[in-house]
Amino acid sequence: MADEQPIIVIKKKGGHGGHHGGAWKVAYADFVTAMMALFIVLWLMNSSKPVQEAVGGYFRDPNGVAQKKGTALGGAGETAPVIKKEDMAKLKADLLKAMEQLADFEKLKKQIELTVTPEGLKIELMEDANGTFFENGRAQPTPILQNLLKVLSVEVGKLPNPVSIEGHTDSKPFSDSQTYGNWELSTDRANTARRLMENSGLRPNQVVQVRGFADQDLRKPLQPQDASNRRVTLIIQYVKSEQPAAFTSNGSLPPARELNAAPTQPAKAAAAPVKQAKPEK
Repeated sequence: MADEQPIIVIKKKGGHGGHHGGAWKVAYADFVTAMMALFIVLWLMNSSKPVQEAVGGYFRDPNGVAQKKGTALGGAGETAPVIKKEDMAKLKADLLKAMEQLADFEKLKKQIELTVTPEGLKIELMEDANGTFFENGRAQPTPILQNLLKVLSVEVGKLPNPVSIEGHTDSKPFSDSQTYGNWELSTDRANTARRLMENSGLRPNQVVQVRGFADQDLRKPLQPQDASNRRVTLIIQYVKSEQPAAFTSNGSLPPARELNAAPTQPAKAAAAPVKQAKPEK
């Protein structure tokens, strides 16, 4: 019919109250961030000291200039403070703590002695009758020595202090060789330790001296054939307060010296040439 009005149908869309402005997403993101921070803290608390220091170094210097831990990269440790005489006791405690992480440390601790001396911090690795660190009569290192020197290298490599390495034997002579004796063996063992440490964390040229003493500096003079006389000694040398480190004029440490000599004597006006060790094969 012409006068009928059109029927208008109004449809309303149903809903569940909208998205509440998305506030729940912000709260959830805050919760996840807090949980991630908690797990990172728990992981760091259970990590080794080198890992903790490496993470801390990153946050202090995220641009990558911070010291690299556990590497043999040149310059590692350049920002570390110089260890002076009054700091050696703390360094001794830190090194002992690092070595305690080794699985066999309880068995080895009687053969490791750290002493603060007038020359620096002396670390003596003494043999037993069975040959703990080297194969008997040879300069071949055992896995125990390799693992121990890796730990020490990482810690000592952080320092700017120079290092010297000594080899010592007992007084028992070689009976089957006329060309290879205690002089050669002591020097070769010291040089083996140098190579292991330079490959595991020491800076290039941080070792400034390698010395072989044979049986001329016995640890137990009244027991010249005692196994503890056979040892490798690492010396972290002092740095004088007026000298930041034993660097040469071009900013690098002097090259390592391989000597085959008796204990150092007071300098004379004209020193005799030092007898060189037998070249390694």
